[in-house]
Amino acid sequence: MHLSLPPGYRPSEDEEFMSPLQVEYFRQKLLRWRESLLAESTDTLQHLKEESLLKPDLTDRATLEAERLIELRTRARERKLISKIDAALGRIADGTYGYCEETDEPIGIRRLEARPIATLSIEAQERHERMERTHRDD
Repeated sequence: MHLSLPPGYRPSEDEEFMSPLQVEYFRQKLLRWRESLLAESTDTLQHLKEESLLKPDLTDRATLEAERLIELRTRARERKLISKIDAALGRIADGTYGYCEETDEPIGIRRLEARPIATLSIEAQERHERMERTHRDD
């Protein structure tokens, strides 16, 4: 069962972390984001079907091919993002959403507002990035 959010509701640091209202807020936010990405993907497919590569001018054809490549690359990134959104919705369903995968500490409302698919707290993310840089430099 899903709650109905009060109009204009925004989670705050003053509330209990991952209260039912906060969970529902982020669930709805993730669902809207997912829906938006899927709509864009549908629009892109329609656009690619309608536009013809049979342009007589080689320059026009090359430009069109480059634009298509960029669009397809963007859609590939969005598919990965949809997978992360689905994973976040799964964490909401199993009650682990909003908590760091490494430390089990709360991720924080401001971080989740900025990146609702976050799986690490800021500290854990920074530690992870430092380790990546260290290993990349080896």
